[in-house]
Amino acid sequence: MAKKKESKRKPMQVWKLYKAAGGKAERKNRSCPKCGVGVFLATHKDRVTCGKCSYSEFGSKKEENK
Repeated sequence: MAKKKESKRKPMQVWKLYKAAGGKAERKNRSCPKCGVGVFLATHKDRVTCGKCSYSEFGSKKEENK
């Protein structure tokens, strides 16, 4: 039999995307406007991006100079 390849991906740490406050869970990141509520936007240095549909929003140059 062929050997099974090991995955190089780390498991997603979903608990880091929420904050517990007063018995309710609040989202830390924004949701994707195209995919809906269940998909988060990843925050990068100069943009926010959806990993599912590749939606991106870029920051303005005014924010970069601050």
